[in-house]
Parts: sequence; structure tokens; C-alpha cells
Amino acid sequence: MAATGSEKQGASEGVKAFYVSTPIYYVNDAPHLGHAYTTVAGDVLTRWHRQRGEKVWYLTGTDEHGQKIMRTADANGVTPQEWCDKLVEEAWKPLWEHLEIANDDFIRTTEKRHTDRVQEFVQDLYDKGEIYKGGYEGPYCVGCEEYKLPGDLIEAEDGTKLCPVHKKPVEILKEENYFFKLSEYGPKLIEFYEANPGFIQPESARNEVVNFVKQGLEDLSISRSTFDWGVPVPWDDKHVIYVWIDALLNYATAVGYGANPEKFDETFPANVHLIGKDILRFHAVIWPAMLMANGLPVPGKVAANGWLMVGGEKMSKSNLTGIKPQDLTSHFGVDAYRWYFLRAIAFGQDGSFSWEDFTARYTSELANDYGNLASRVAAMVGKYFGGTLPAATASGPAEQAIADGLTRAVTEADRKVGEELDFQGGILAVFDFVKQVNGYITEQEPWKVAKDESEEGKARLATILYTAAEALRAVAVLLNPVMPDTSQKLWDSLGAEAAGLGPLADQRVQDAGRWGRLPAGATVTKGAVLFPRLEEKPA
Repeated sequence: MAATGSEKQGASEGVKAFYVSTPIYYVNDAPHLGHAYTTVAGDVLTRWHRQRGEKVWYLTGTDEHGQKIMRTADANGVTPQEWCDKLVEEAWKPLWEHLEIANDDFIRTTEKRHTDRVQEFVQDLYDKGEIYKGGYEGPYCVGCEEYKLPGDLIEAEDGTKLCPVHKKPVEILKEENYFFKLSEYGPKLIEFYEANPGFIQPESARNEVVNFVKQGLEDLSISRSTFDWGVPVPWDDKHVIYVWIDALLNYATAVGYGANPEKFDETFPANVHLIGKDILRFHAVIWPAMLMANGLPVPGKVAANGWLMVGGEKMSKSNLTGIKPQDLTSHFGVDAYRWYFLRAIAFGQDGSFSWEDFTARYTSELANDYGNLASRVAAMVGKYFGGTLPAATASGPAEQAIADGLTRAVTEADRKVGEELDFQGGILAVFDFVKQVNGYITEQEPWKVAKDESEEGKARLATILYTAAEALRAVAVLLNPVMPDTSQKLWDSLGAEAAGLGPLADQRVQDAGRWGRLPAGATVTKGAVLFPRLEEKPA
């Protein structure tokens, strides 16, 4: 994975990076729509902060230990390590490259840089008296790699107890374990939640966690002795470290914990952990308690996205394995894919996907509103001014309204995406501005103004087309984190870099609303259609 963040920007040393992480994903199977949804959200968020000129670090990776991985590998006739290597190199990394995910690092929990540090972290807790030996018996879900509370289970028609996430029978597991004194951290966590109300998002997730902790926490089993695919407990090699303790520590080990103090201090803790709501308690309860126990800072925010449901198609609705991301990108394109899920679903809520909805939004918003605007403006500059962007010398209230609309769009989009993680709201702010510009062109009717060959008519036509092109200049900047390939094509079409504005990556979100930045005299060309007409839906 290419590091496209802080190194590329030449950010100064000693400045805390804006650090975003995704969950590290189990490699028991190939990635699906849900994995890609969270990863694209993290990519848009970090690209947005890079576009602000900030130092950024974006981490993703894979979780490769545990009983589930061991069983999957065994079922496929290979070793767990062979299975992990194959899935990571042939499925996970290629998909992130395909979706233009600009992560700075990719952590694998089987890497020595991780496993050594995990042992050190757990040893420190043991030495501090935070871990003790005991025994446990209870319902265990291999899919979740988690002991379940009896009250969390659901019951099948035949009375079998099922995991509420996977809807599969739990196993009754009894073994000798080592335990972390999680129960002692309930009051500290409640105090922290109250002092930092924005730590868990959305509010419904926060309420769930607070209520859960207030009911009282039990000590956490942090080792397993019934299988050996994991990081050995350093003081007792008959046990391996519980996969979730191992996994959560990736957020520290990947940025230098115990190995590179300077990098660790400049990166850790994460500003935002993006997670699925099914792993909320691990990240909002266990992870901060572990950090508190070892005297490390707690992350700034844990943001839980909802689940993606597949509607309108006779495919798997529970696990999303019926549709691969590539099935959609081959039809709609990568940029449209990145745009659609963040545009159609409010981040933090459950959402449904359907081909019909994607097709309708693609046609209406991308092709008709955005793509057609770019095409019309380039065509008219070419037709009436030979492809050279004219100066605006006859501006009036209509143009001022566009400039004011841009200022509002930049302010709202920056706040919603950069601060509130409201990707849908930020995208809508930009597309509302696109609609405003389309309305401006419809009202001004430049094709009619072009028939007026007087100096006043020429000046008015020039002003209309400059206004539209300048609006598109800002749109290219604002949508670059969401649709980088399309934004670059538009930037090239406007001739912005050659005219002196420089590369698109160097444009700052906070400057996008400064009116008049696209120089008159820029060479505007009509390139390929940004959003081609969709072919028939694949069978």
C-alpha cells in the first residue's frame, strides 16, 4: 500500500497526526461490502484531513489469530499461516488497491512487529497485578471469538441457544484462563464517558455502552488453552493470548508501541476508531480499560457504523457474501462505488443496498447533475471562447449568489465530514451546490446570451461561463476525497494545474470557497464523460 499521507505532505515532525483506524478484519473469508464500507469511510475521512493540509495516519489490516481462523484453515487443508497469507495477498490488499484506499500502513497480527509488542503489553499488565489465573465456563461463539452473556443469546425454535450476531449455535466452553481485572474499571469508564460525551458515536451506541457498563462488568478472560493458534502468553506457554486482546493492540503496535517512541508519541492514540456496531463493546469498554491499566492515553472517538443490508435482490441478506465489491465497481465504476454508500446511508445507521437505488442515484445525481454540468460548461467554453476561459467582467447578484452558496457548501461540508463524520451530510452539501449551479445556468441561458454579439453580451456570456467553471473548480476540490479519479479528470479538464493553481492534491478544503481562484486564460477541454451511461445490469 502506498503511503500517501504525511510523507507526501512533508508534515513537520513533532506534530500529532490525525490518526484513523478501521477494524482489522478476520481473514476467514474474502472481504465483502461491509468491510469495504468502513474502509472507504476511513479513506474519505483521512483524505479530507490531508486535503486540509494536516499530518495524517490511516491504518487498516487483518486479524489472523484465533479458533475461527484455525478451523477455516483446517477445513481448507492448509496451515493457518498459509491460509492468512493467501487471503491477504490475493483478496484483501488487492481490493483496497482497487478501491483506491490510501492507507499509510497495513498491519497483520501474525507479524513479529506486532506479536512481540503484544507479549510485552500483556506482560506489563501481569507484572502490575492486573491479570490473574482462574477458570471459566460459559457459552462461546467461535464466529465472534467471544464468551457470551446468557442474556445476550437468542433461542431457536428447537430451543438451541444462538449467537445474536451470527445466528449460529454457541458452544459451552470450559477452560483454565488468565483474567484481566476488567470489573475494577467500570467506575473509571463511566467517569470517562461522562467527561467525554463524544467519545462514542452515534448517541444510540453511547447509550448502549453506558447502560452495559453501569450494570457491572465481569473480569475478562484474556487467554485460551484449548488451541494454539495465537500469540503465546509470555509467562505460560500452555496458553495463547485471547484473540481480541491481541487484535485491539494493533492500534498501538502498528504506530511504534515499544519499538519507536518518537513515532508512537506523534501518532497514538487514534483520533477516530471506525468500527462496526457488533464490535462496539470491545472498542468502547475493553480497549480503553486496557489502556487505562497500562497508563496509556485513550482514543478520541469510537464511531460505530451500522450494518449494510442487501435489499431488492434474492441474495444473502445476513452476511453480504452474495455480492462482492467488484461486482458493483465493474458496473458503476470505483468512484461511484465510493460515493454511493456514503451518500445513500447515514453513517452510524443501518442501511439497505439495492441495484435499483444505486442506478437511480447514479443517473440522477452523478450523471445528470454533476457529470452533465461539467460537460456542458467545457463544451460552451470550447464553442464560444475557443477553449480559453474568459474573465468575468459583468458580475451581478446572480454571481454573488453562487459565490455565497459556495461559501456555505465549503463550511458545511468541512464541518460535517471533517468533524462530525456525517459523510452523507457533507456530500449532500456539495451536491446541493451543484444543483444551484445547474439552476444558475438554466436561468442565465448562456446559449441565448451568445446570440447577443454586443460587447455587453460578450461580457455577460464570459461572466456566466467563468462563474460555472470557477464553481466546478471548487467542486473538484471538495469531492476529491470521495471521488479522486473523477475529481482529477475535472481538474485536468479545467486546466487548473497548468494555469498555475498546482496539483489537485495541494488544494486546501478551507481555501476552496475563496472565489476567483481559477485564472482566466486557463485552457478548458472537454474530456471523457465523467459518468458514462450505464449498460444493462449484469445477470
